[in-house]
Amino acid sequence: MVNLDHAAPDVAQGRTSLRRDVGLIGLMWASVGSIIGSGWLYGAEKAVVMAGPAAIISWLIGAVAIVLLALVHAELGGMFPVAGGTARYPHYAFGGLAGMSFGWFSWLQAATVAPIEVEAMIGYAGHWQWAKGFQHADGTLTTSGFTVAVVLMAVFVLVNFLGVRILAHTNSAATWWKIAVPLATIFIIAVGNFHPHNFTAHGFAPFGAKGVLGAISSSGIIFALLGFEQAIQLAGESRDPKRDLPRATLGSVAIGAVIYVLLQVVFIGALPLGSFAHGWAKLDFPGISGPWAGLATVVGLGWLSVVLYLDAVISPGGTGLIYTTATSRVSYGLSKNGYAPKVFEKTDARGVPWFGLIISFVTGVVCFLPFPSWQQLVSFITSASVLMYAGAPLAYGVFSERLPHHERPYRLPGGKVISPLSFVVANLIIYWSGWDTLWRLGVAIVLGYALLGGYAWYARSKDLPDAPRLDWRAAQWLPPYLAGLGLISWQGGFGGQGHIGLWWDILVIAAFSLAIYYWAKGTASRPEEIERSIEEVTLTEAPAH
Repeated sequence: MVNLDHAAPDVAQGRTSLRRDVGLIGLMWASVGSIIGSGWLYGAEKAVVMAGPAAIISWLIGAVAIVLLALVHAELGGMFPVAGGTARYPHYAFGGLAGMSFGWFSWLQAATVAPIEVEAMIGYAGHWQWAKGFQHADGTLTTSGFTVAVVLMAVFVLVNFLGVRILAHTNSAATWWKIAVPLATIFIIAVGNFHPHNFTAHGFAPFGAKGVLGAISSSGIIFALLGFEQAIQLAGESRDPKRDLPRATLGSVAIGAVIYVLLQVVFIGALPLGSFAHGWAKLDFPGISGPWAGLATVVGLGWLSVVLYLDAVISPGGTGLIYTTATSRVSYGLSKNGYAPKVFEKTDARGVPWFGLIISFVTGVVCFLPFPSWQQLVSFITSASVLMYAGAPLAYGVFSERLPHHERPYRLPGGKVISPLSFVVANLIIYWSGWDTLWRLGVAIVLGYALLGGYAWYARSKDLPDAPRLDWRAAQWLPPYLAGLGLISWQGGFGGQGHIGLWWDILVIAAFSLAIYYWAKGTASRPEEIERSIEEVTLTEAPAH
């Protein structure tokens, strides 16, 4: 580990640099710890209710989609090892307006995951008598539940204030547990409790293709698989980012995908036949509010249910912890790009962006108000997350053409095909989340433009040195992209008007996505402008050791 006593001399409260204290395992465990969170506790049950046993196909499609996006991020992370990377790539490629937009999507995603994990912790805690008063029957928080949620958010922030080295150790310890418990659960429940006939009792795909596709976004599948970007967000604190970022990104996705697919298979196979006697949509058994712990009790493994209720605190807690970290790093990156006030760059003696952490806490608390239940939060954040990820394939297409000789520690094979394909896949996932979720996301996007756009206007009116260049020409594709995606969702069959039929909607999304991809690529910033943006970050982000 790096000796913190050898920090750069800017250790006073006004410092604005991060410490490079995190190695490969710390980076990979940051991503794995984010992937294995509340998603494993709820995902299998939510998915099978929406898709039946064909939920296995939903997980496989979701895993392929995330792998495609992770491959693109792996190359970009090695090229540009900077803090809050997902908020930076569109800035480099398309200038200020696109950078500000995807930076907001990135921050919105990071800031709302910790509240989701808190909701999961409280939901599982309802098994105990002392915690039954934390939620109403509809899953909304009571006054005492809200108080507990606020305290848990405060704990996430407090651990982050101890510094990134302590955070890496804490998260690594929690992640070993978070991997061990699902794997042990898969093996223990499957032995003696696996019934192959469950997969065909009511038909393998009782809800058809629409159920399979809808489950990808709305049941929590994509949400569960998200998190690989955490290694990239911590790039500014990595000891050897060019070597370690691609490994951590791809390795974490592989681990998460294998665990989740196995969990879904075992969950379906272990269910008692009576639990879905009236169809998968009416799945029910004692303790279903905590699906895996309830299932363990039903099949006579009461001791395992105790472990799982304990894990329901540790797994979501570890994920909430690392996403609290990510939120402060993304806001740090937004400020570095000139989209947010400079106070977000202020770090304390431990190299912690303290103001970003405080705002992360406040935002998390606010999220308990409009999105009171786990499922509502998941639907919202899935679309926000994938919209954030969609910026990377667009940026990749620009860099492959305009920065062909830039150093690439990891070079994606077939990148010119995988990049536009991953952009299509990202937009399909957003579309499948449904119109009811997307119009709410639209409101959040408008709010972001009001906040960040307002600061940009203020900075330019005051002629501040870090006032962002909005570069309307390079981002001319962005308003049609956001509006077009919303219009297709409104007219489509996933919560919309139903005027675009199933399968036709996939063709429409694919054609629309490719048109936007090549439009964006054709109007992107010139090579010298991209190089200037990269150089500005390099000069202002010298690391502390």
